[in-house]
Amino acid sequence: MTDKIKIDDDLFIGGEEFTIIAGPCAVESEEQMESIGKFLGKLGVKIIRGGAFKPRTDPRSFQGLGIDGLRILKNIKDTYGFKVVSEIMDPRDIEKAYDYIDIYQIGSRNMQNYSLLKEIGKIDKPVLLKRGMSATIEEWIKASEYIKMEGNENIILCERGIRTFENYTRNTLDLMSVPIIKSKTKYPIFVDPSHGTGRRELILPATKAAIALNANGVIIEIHPNPEKALSDGVQSLNFHEFESLIKEIKR
Repeated sequence: MTDKIKIDDDLFIGGEEFTIIAGPCAVESEEQMESIGKFLGKLGVKIIRGGAFKPRTDPRSFQGLGIDGLRILKNIKDTYGFKVVSEIMDPRDIEKAYDYIDIYQIGSRNMQNYSLLKEIGKIDKPVLLKRGMSATIEEWIKASEYIKMEGNENIILCERGIRTFENYTRNTLDLMSVPIIKSKTKYPIFVDPSHGTGRRELILPATKAAIALNANGVIIEIHPNPEKALSDGVQSLNFHEFESLIKEIKR
């Protein structure tokens, strides 16, 4: 069984728990986050995700609102009682983000940014470490050891797909990493079906597969109007689609 990671007195990740984390790829505005916060609060989702710092392949694309995005997340957190997951890209931002973030995310592009991993390892909050897009499972586990060796063992691993020659999906979602990680570590393992497939119609079946493989949770991108999202709209569920997913997996 995986270790349980305490988020607060009433919220744990790991063990026998299955946790759904949801929210937009990027924090775009207060209005957008208020809409999402109200919606997720009604559904009983406890942890909200939202990107304030966005590592993008195209330098001219939306890069996130930075600290202002974290402030918006904090307002939603305080209003609806969420815990917040958000990505940090720069070691200099770790301390700045401390009062805003409950779970630090290390994204795929930074899985082997060892300076960042070492600094994240010095904090006392959980870390969600996404698998690098071209990383082997062994490299992914080794990356987690950089965090652990600095003293932080509250690590959640997240499978988000790897790069292969297949181009129908955005990435190839390596679901076999779930039982492998469970056999080789005691860390909770999440699946990201949004990045893993890049296609909203595949998010539900990928989530069902993650449950069948005994993953500890999923992290799913949603947006009030995916067609107008500033990033990753094509892989984001709208509110109706996400509510249908929740009902289906509970059933």
